[in-house]
Amino acid sequence: MQKQRAHIGHHGPELLEDGTTRFRLWAPDAQNVSLIVVGAQTLPMTATEEGWFSIDAPYGAGTLYRFLIDDELHVPDPASRAQAGDVHAPSLVVDTHDNYLWRNSSWLGRPWHETVLYETHVGLYGGFAEMEKHLAGLADLGVTAIELMPIAEFPGDRNWGYDGVLPYAPEAAYGSPEDLKHLIDTAHGLGLMVFLDVVYNHFGPDGNYLGRYARHFFRHDQQTPWGDGIDFRRREVRDFFIDNALMWLMDYRFDGLRFDAVHAIPDRSFLTELAERVHATVEPGRHVHLVLENEDNRSSLLTQGFTAQWNDDGHNVLHTLLTDESQGYYADYHQDATSKLARFLGEGFVYQGQNNRRGESRGEPSAHLSPTSFVLFLQNHDQTGNRAFGDRLVTLADADALRAATAVLLLSPMVPLLFMGEEWGSRQPFLFFTSHHGELADAVREGRRNEFAEFSEFADEATRERIPDPNAVSTFEQSRPDFGAQTQPGHAEWHALYRQLLSIRHAEIVPRLPGSAFLGCSVLGNAAVLARWQLGDGSQLRLELNLGEQAALLPASSSAAQLLFASRASDATPDQLPPRMAKLYLEKAK
Repeated sequence: MQKQRAHIGHHGPELLEDGTTRFRLWAPDAQNVSLIVVGAQTLPMTATEEGWFSIDAPYGAGTLYRFLIDDELHVPDPASRAQAGDVHAPSLVVDTHDNYLWRNSSWLGRPWHETVLYETHVGLYGGFAEMEKHLAGLADLGVTAIELMPIAEFPGDRNWGYDGVLPYAPEAAYGSPEDLKHLIDTAHGLGLMVFLDVVYNHFGPDGNYLGRYARHFFRHDQQTPWGDGIDFRRREVRDFFIDNALMWLMDYRFDGLRFDAVHAIPDRSFLTELAERVHATVEPGRHVHLVLENEDNRSSLLTQGFTAQWNDDGHNVLHTLLTDESQGYYADYHQDATSKLARFLGEGFVYQGQNNRRGESRGEPSAHLSPTSFVLFLQNHDQTGNRAFGDRLVTLADADALRAATAVLLLSPMVPLLFMGEEWGSRQPFLFFTSHHGELADAVREGRRNEFAEFSEFADEATRERIPDPNAVSTFEQSRPDFGAQTQPGHAEWHALYRQLLSIRHAEIVPRLPGSAFLGCSVLGNAAVLARWQLGDGSQLRLELNLGEQAALLPASSSAAQLLFASRASDATPDQLPPRMAKLYLEKAK
């Protein structure tokens, strides 16, 4: 077992060697700031340079505290390491250096090409300790990394996590900082990496006091879907988020971060600086991976310190071919879907500068990147939960076609991501849930229902009223996975399929991934394509995919290729690819 030094940044409390704590707050718009030690005393803080207030106080770990702004406003520490309750409660001093003895202190992570991601929501498991009980089963299945939806402190105890307002504090409803470290430590002992989804593009609507005493944290000339943009031009703002990323990676030993919606961060230099700081700080030899969600498809960022990007394009074109859905953003993929399928499998992104349905140019060329620069998924929290009723793909698509798409997900050279429950074909919904109150709860409920007004099936107001209330406890409970279903008929078959495909992936694909490259993709017919990839050892991987209703004609191919997997049985002739089928072949280097 080993203790480790805490990452000490500019923001938040710092425990000093003499047993005191240094409290700091950037409050450039405050006239005065005091430290309130709960149950003890109120101490005036000293104004220093550039809007900072500071005090060294004779209190240590376990101290509850707040800040008093201008003798009138009580606020938590925006860099609180833990809360004594919710976002409006006092902050808690945490000894991040001595509070946990790491059992797997020699863990250095895993190379990116070995990654099989599994996205989870901690609250639906019942917290950090309960989630820990499921890790061994995931490792046995073939998962190599779990990805936690955001866990930063949010208002209430039920939330997706994207409404967080205290980015440094693990959600108190999920457990303590020590519980989170134990979860990560246990995962490492099982060979599992742990990723965290972080939100640096906005704050939630409840519990964010920054605008009162640091209004320059935000900029009114740039808007995001969630309000004023964050002003990354300011050093203090940059450091707030960079130090946060380093805290998760260094103090908690996360193996990687997923950055939510970076297209809402207009200052690209912040992103590149963040990546540079991370790579300069982590220990030599340690594998740390930085993954983007970026609707702008800025492939150039993937050569500037970022490991990979979520491939929404890949999901969207596969989804529209599996379901024939064409509303909303699926309209960008439904028209000429087959050629878009070919571009995604042959080059990575679908949109590489082409215009979308609004006539806007989107994306940058991506064919030069490694296929492992893309995280592929058939489901995730957004794509499932942003449906009105949280429908799982297994309830929307033909079973044979879905098995074929699953083969693409788990055997292509892209890095696969599974969404909790997907591996046993869960039919339970994943709904949008929050635990807001009062006027905010009403606004969220109505806003959620109005989002679907443009869809033809929800044009009727009475139909929209059926959309589950995000704030209802029942909405949260309906979303809780039934883990016992894995062995039941109708589910065990899916679980066996995922196990089989991941076994093939780890045996035949993963060892050959370093140095892999796109070789292009050709159209065979409607919804049918032939894709090839060059693998790092000189082998070639070939995918024959037909998501259509008619058989497709296949060109002549090498008889030396080894069939890795066929998604269903068929008596078709060798020159025919039956409908709703995928075949993957490996032609080994001579």
